[in-house]
Amino acid sequence: MRRALYILPALAFVVIAVFLFRSLNGPAPDVLSSALIGKAVPPLALPALDNGTQGFGPRELASGHVTVVNVFASWCAPCRTEAPVLARLAASGNVALYGLVQKDTPAKVRAFLGEVGNPFQRIALDADGRASIEWGVYGVPETFVIDGRGIIRARVVGAVTDAVLVSDLLPAIARAKSSS
Repeated sequence: MRRALYILPALAFVVIAVFLFRSLNGPAPDVLSSALIGKAVPPLALPALDNGTQGFGPRELASGHVTVVNVFASWCAPCRTEAPVLARLAASGNVALYGLVQKDTPAKVRAFLGEVGNPFQRIALDADGRASIEWGVYGVPETFVIDGRGIIRARVVGAVTDAVLVSDLLPAIARAKSSS
């Protein structure tokens, strides 16, 4: 009986340790997969940020070319850090880069883009966040790769860094091009 008092806690520790160790090999708990991967973009015509740009919707996203949609906001610190990477992506000419502004004002966004640069061909405004909900956005920044038929092929959560560009975004763009 006395021996069981020592064996049971040790056995419980081993079981818990194995469970915790196995959970390290699973997907990251903060990265949620998108239910929209492989489906058409939401049927929303998004209004332009202001008179200086154009909005976009399903028609523009299914116009035969791969599009990258970056969801951002002026109040988002990681959006500031990803701006140079997005500028290089846009300058490559491989994709159309569109911006979707979440819960912000045109004046603040224009000031933000004046500081970091504007890599976007089109910028739509989601002032109340409802369009972001339709897109399945959990927070900013998030980036979507859409093939030429308007099908969402990939989603990148968080800032697009050089490493993310090489490991995630560029391969997703290549796959989207081959699927169109």
